[in-house]
Amino acid sequence: MSNAIVICTWERDHEGVPAGTAEVLTLARKLSGAQGLQLNWLILGPMPAGAAALAGQHGVANIEWIDDGGLASFQPDTCTEALAQYAAQHSPAALLLAQTFDARLIAPRVAARVGAGVVMNAVDLSVDGGTLTMTTAAYGGNTRAVYALTNARSCVIGVLADGLSAEPAPAPTSPTTQRISVDVSGVQERVRVVERADLQGPRLQDAQIIVAGGRGLGSKENFRLVEELAAALGGMAGASRPIVDDGWTDSSHQVGLTGKITRPALYIAAGISGASQHMVGCAAAKTLVAINRDPDAAIFRYARYGIVGDCLEILPELVRAAKAR
Repeated sequence: MSNAIVICTWERDHEGVPAGTAEVLTLARKLSGAQGLQLNWLILGPMPAGAAALAGQHGVANIEWIDDGGLASFQPDTCTEALAQYAAQHSPAALLLAQTFDARLIAPRVAARVGAGVVMNAVDLSVDGGTLTMTTAAYGGNTRAVYALTNARSCVIGVLADGLSAEPAPAPTSPTTQRISVDVSGVQERVRVVERADLQGPRLQDAQIIVAGGRGLGSKENFRLVEELAAALGGMAGASRPIVDDGWTDSSHQVGLTGKITRPALYIAAGISGASQHMVGCAAAKTLVAINRDPDAAIFRYARYGIVGDCLEILPELVRAAKAR
């Protein structure tokens, strides 16, 4: 019998707990309360130092921990097998994952192995007449779709955590810790990572000020204007996918559906048209400023402030003004 809503994490960030965990816990707590089930947190691999404190803040009843040597780092086949064994043993009512690239690799596979439903891009969960319903982002984030779980006992759900807020539980808990045993000794990884990207320093998704450039910059050399204004404001430089694809900057700067999801206090979009795929990554900004020569550009529908003009003329003036202050 299903008896818990479970979130699962395995990655580590610079603070020890994966980014998005608090947001997923907040959504999972809402669902567990609606269904009258306890909330558990399943951790694959080494236990993060801050896990117990964060779990208590968000109403977790039990931290379940699979500490197998094969899970010391993310390996898709091993993680899939470990999660499938766990789900078969414990029958969670719902298994929630923060939707990272790695989560996309394993969520459908785990669901298929245990006969569960699977839904990705979730932004909200609710219970309607005893039926679990999941609201998801669809068509590049341009609209919403609602799914109901009707023919499966459980569901694996990928959550777009970057678009959610984290709210501590009204009453903190003192979660217990339970070690879970699985056997992944016979798993053979079918993909070998030759070299991993070495991304160090501040993360774009944590920046409070972002200056992003698009095709309106005209050339790769003009991306320096975006970098100069970002530096003058104490922020970070971002980019639309087309200029990343063209090699004007690397993918660590990409904002959008296939890049980083950001929530800065200030987002300045220079020479960006405002396609829905890009807006998924910046629509949650508290203040969005758009600079575009086309007065009918879609970006102006989202912007609090808009400047109709050539960003190659406006950006240098903004740099001078920022440096003067």
